[in-house]
Amino acid sequence: MYTRIVRLDEPLDVSNVVAARLLARMIELQRSQDMVHICLTGGNAANAMYEELATLAENSELDASKLQLWWGDERFVPASDPERNSQQAVSRLARTVSIKAADTHMMAAKDGRKDSHESAAEYETELGDTHFDITLLGIGEDGHVASIFPGHPSFESTGRAVIGVEDSPKEPAERISLTIPTLNRADEVWIMATGAAKADAVRRSIEGDQALPGAHVRGKVATYWFLDAEAASGLPAQYTCTF
Repeated sequence: MYTRIVRLDEPLDVSNVVAARLLARMIELQRSQDMVHICLTGGNAANAMYEELATLAENSELDASKLQLWWGDERFVPASDPERNSQQAVSRLARTVSIKAADTHMMAAKDGRKDSHESAAEYETELGDTHFDITLLGIGEDGHVASIFPGHPSFESTGRAVIGVEDSPKEPAERISLTIPTLNRADEVWIMATGAAKADAVRRSIEGDQALPGAHVRGKVATYWFLDAEAASGLPAQYTCTF
């Protein structure tokens, strides 16, 4: 198990490098296994990455029939809400990547469900014992990952694979999230962060501050941090590598 920190210049560099590397890694994995399981995330950096990934995937060797897409968290809102992480990702990827609906495992929307806990229970059943090849994550200014927040009951929930989150510090107040152990059910965890506002959370997480959820996510084989110059500004210069 190892950690690598990839320090890039600009936010767009983060999205572009992750997109190129993710495409290459998925193609590589498809050569040796029947199915590749990717756990996706939301946020501006991720959405820019999906845009670039869709462009790069066109006419590439990527076999969409061998992909299974999952999500680390979701807003508990109606299916038509454009703020859903899954809708934002799929609407971008579908431009060039034809993934069957059955292979796109979106968390259940608010429609017809009494609360986020019901949606979480459904997703936990669908997820089963799935192991991810790659879990993609962002990190908040407060050090949260997915919808696991510091100093919040969501951070203390480790007995379930998927939880309903209430009174979230970030709107909307009700969400669904994989727990930390489930996010870590991956060979590789890739975390993206851009902007000076993330610098303190990035530094504290990488240095192992156990008060932050970001310090608890790690892949079974490797953990990668993809940072722009501002997000990496709190780290010593030696905390860097090429990728």
